Order: sequence, then structure tokens, then C-alpha cells
Amino acid sequence: MDAPPPFDLPMPAPAAAAAPAPEAYRVLARKYRPQTFSQLIGQDAMVQTLGNAIKRDRLAHAFLMTGVRGVGKTSTARLIAKALNCVGPDGQGGPTIDPCGVCEPCRAIAEGRHIDVIEMDAASHTGVDDVREIIEASRYAAVAARFKIYIIDEVHMLSKNAFNALLKTLEEPPAHVKFLFATTEVNKVPITVLSRCQRFDLRRIPAEKLAEHFAKVCEAEGVTAEAEALALVARAAEGSARDGLSILDQAIAHAGLEGGGVSAEAVRQMLGLSDRGAVRDLFGLLLAGNAVEALASLRRQYDHGVDPVSVLRALMEMVHGVTLTKVGGADDPAQALEEREARRDWATRLSFPVLHRLWQLTLKGHDEVAQAALPIEAAEMALLRVIHASQLPDPGELARKIAEGGVLAAPAAAGPAPAPAAAPAAPVSLIPADFPAMVEALDAANQLALVARLRQGARLVRYAPPELVFSGSRPISADTLSDLAAALKAMTRQVWKITLEDAPGEPTLNEADAAADEARRQAMLKTELVQAAMAAFPEAELVWNSQRSSM
Repeated sequence: MDAPPPFDLPMPAPAAAAAPAPEAYRVLARKYRPQTFSQLIGQDAMVQTLGNAIKRDRLAHAFLMTGVRGVGKTSTARLIAKALNCVGPDGQGGPTIDPCGVCEPCRAIAEGRHIDVIEMDAASHTGVDDVREIIEASRYAAVAARFKIYIIDEVHMLSKNAFNALLKTLEEPPAHVKFLFATTEVNKVPITVLSRCQRFDLRRIPAEKLAEHFAKVCEAEGVTAEAEALALVARAAEGSARDGLSILDQAIAHAGLEGGGVSAEAVRQMLGLSDRGAVRDLFGLLLAGNAVEALASLRRQYDHGVDPVSVLRALMEMVHGVTLTKVGGADDPAQALEEREARRDWATRLSFPVLHRLWQLTLKGHDEVAQAALPIEAAEMALLRVIHASQLPDPGELARKIAEGGVLAAPAAAGPAPAPAAAPAAPVSLIPADFPAMVEALDAANQLALVARLRQGARLVRYAPPELVFSGSRPISADTLSDLAAALKAMTRQVWKITLEDAPGEPTLNEADAAADEARRQAMLKTELVQAAMAAFPEAELVWNSQRSSM
């Protein structure tokens, strides 16, 4: 055999002495289709399982390959067909995980002309008659191979009757028959079929392995390509080797004869991706709350042809990357050094609550922009929402300030500052000024269910921290009282005494809000404008829209 190529890729045949007629161009996805299991990238577990099964002669009669598009399902089926029917260069070999590729069965299967390896596209042969032909033909022994093999692609598209017709033969096929199925939607394959097959779930190929593979392809094609450009192509492929090779083919054509290779900038322009440096600048402007410059940065990218959805997606990736860096995740080797340093810097300065809030805001913005009739305008509004939300205090910090009297507390009287207390049991600033402020503090601390019960049913008799007395005329459950005591202890660092007293008490907070609404409504009815309108339209009615938030 000839010496293997310097890398693990199928190579075109060497040129003969006499120049042959020029062949039609083959796209990279076909030209570099795996011809051996060693060239099947990212599926090591499946290859090991098949190799062990072949060595021990424990071959199943039916195999099902499933996975996303372009990970090698049909290629794997053809490789299995070659492995089972290979006879070796001397014609004396048996089934092997390393088919020789030079014997007649191997070459015939690779070229798609072997009489005993039948490929069928279930998308165009969905009926029971098509399956009946397979069943009838499977009774006859192979003509020129060890096994007669049926490869059915996109098997999930067979009709229900076709699946039912295949069941008996699939369960007890003749010894010389093997079935190889491939599908992208395994959930549509009946469970009765799945139970009769040995299933292999082909994984998405990691971006790092795709980038390495694309580098070898570029070397074989005599094309130079930047590492960052190949990383961008690998990310855009989303785990699919075929998709990645198609994008790479386009990138090579896009580079043309003058560009000197595939550059990252050219790939970004071709795919409409946002420049990473521009994304870092935009992210920094958002964190700084600079709305004018942030919108200008977005418009610059938009003018360069970048899709607004891509900008939001890039911001989501940035938030996700900073979060992973903060939890101690490993750096992405495909990232530029500037990107890694920026993420480390932001990871040290941003808290987890802020990062989670940024993720939710960018995710919501991405979905809105993707569905908007005016994408760039929707993107601008989404960025403004991120900027304004970034200036709001953290919910936990807000709850702490409320508990300390920094928010919603009664204003201090004018005069000199009071002398500090001599080491009290708990700081006075942690205690809300009055009962409504206490409920607001509990609301800010996400005690929503407790707040709803207090607003609805608690009639205050006395608020004298750390003592709290409610009216017993309107029963409050023991659970509510114990939950309130625990929440107040956590918030004020003091043990509260909460009791019921046989006294009418004040109206509940909801009743007080309703009374205030009615008072405002009555005041509105007494205004000259409303009275004039009532006089002009005697049957008119004032509809009052309360602006208070009902708990």
C-alpha cells in the first residue's frame, strides 16, 4: 500500500503521467467525506463499540444512527457496510474495523455501485410497497459480498404501515442481511423499531476538533487561513462537519484569488457576525451606562451589515463567558488574548446577581429583536433597557437598605445628628420606621406570600419594635405569625414578640389603600370640570382606575 498522507484525511488520487480530462469540482463536504473510521471525528465511543463487536463477532442485525445533521450518520452507515464486507488487499480478509479501501467491495461501496449494498432515501420511498420490495429481496443471498446491506436514510419518514410491514423481517432477518438506519428525528421512529436495533447517538462535534479538521482541509487544498477564521467557521457549524465544510468552501470562494487566504474579518462579513472587539466595546458601554455611545456603536455595526440579532447573540455569549470565567471555567483556546483579559476583568468586577440580570435582559432583547418588524429599533430599545436596569440597585442590596431605613424610612428631623447608641443589641437602623415600611421591606426581600397575607388580613393594634400586636377580631393563622417572626428576625437581627389582642385595630393595608382610592375619587367628583361634565351628561359615570398595586 502507498504511504499514508501526513494527516488523517482522504486525499485525491495522484495525477497520472498523461493529464486526464478535468473533473467537475466537488465541494469540500463531499471531497473530504470520511473513508475510514479513523477519519470520523468526534465519535470515538461509537467506533470503539463497533470495533469490539466486530472483533468478538457480536454483530447486531440492525443499527440505528441518530444525531443532528452533518455529524456522520450516513457516512457511518457506509463505513459499517465496508467494514462488514471488506476482504482485504489479498481477498482473504474478514470483517474489520479498519477496511482496506482498496479491495473491490470497499471501492464499490465508496463509489455507491455495489450490488449488495442498497441505499434508500425514506423521504422519497415512504410507502409500504417500497418496504415490501426490501422484504422480498432480502430473502435472496448476497451476490458478491459477505452481507447484503440495506441503508435507509431519514428512516423516520417511513409511514406507519411501512414500519409495521418491516417489523417481522427486522426482528428475524436472514443471516446474510444487515439493516442500517439513519435519522435526525429519532423521536418519530416507533418504539417497536427502536427495540429491534442497536442504537448509536452520534454527538455534536466539538468546535475545537472541527477547527483542527478544517485546518487540515485548508492545508490539503493549499489555502491559508487564520486560526480565528477557522474558529468562527467551527462555531457557526454548530457541531456539524458538513455544515462547517460548506461554510469553509464559501469562505475560500469569498477570499478569491487576491486576498491571500481566509481571514477572520472576511468570515465575519460573510456570515454577518459582529466583530468581537466591537462587542467588547459595546458591552463596556452598557456597563458604564453610556447610552449615546452604546447606540452609536450598535449603529456602526448595523451600517457594516451586522444583523441586530447577531449583536444581541454576541452580547449573550459575552455575559455567558464572563459568568463561566467568574465560576472558574477554563479559557477557550480559540479566543483572542484581549477577549480573555476583558472577561477576567469583568468577572472580578461584576457580581453573580448582576450577571444573571444581564443574561435575562439580553435574552429577552434577543427574542424581541428576532420577532420585531423593526429589528434595529428593537435592538436599540433592548440596549436602553439594559442600561437603565444596570443603574438599578441589586434586589438584595435594596432589601438591606430598606431594612436599614435607607429607603422608605421616615425622614429625620432637622437638627444635629444624634449621638451613637452605646452598643445596642441590634442596630436601630435595621428596624423599619412603621408597619407599612415593614411590609414594604418584606416585599423587597421577596416575602411575597407573607406580604399578601399581611396586607389582606392584619389589623395593627400596636407597632412598638420589637413588639407587634394585631387585632384578634380578624383571625390570623399561627403559620402567618410564625413566618412573620422568622422573617423579621432575619431582617432586623432581633427576636420579635408578636401577639393578638382583643381590640378592633387599624384597617388592613388593602382596606387603607381602598379608602384612599375612594377619597381621591370623591375629591375628583367635586372638581368643577367633573361636575360640569356630569351636568352636561346626566347619565355619565366616573370610572375610577386605581393606580395602586394590589397585593
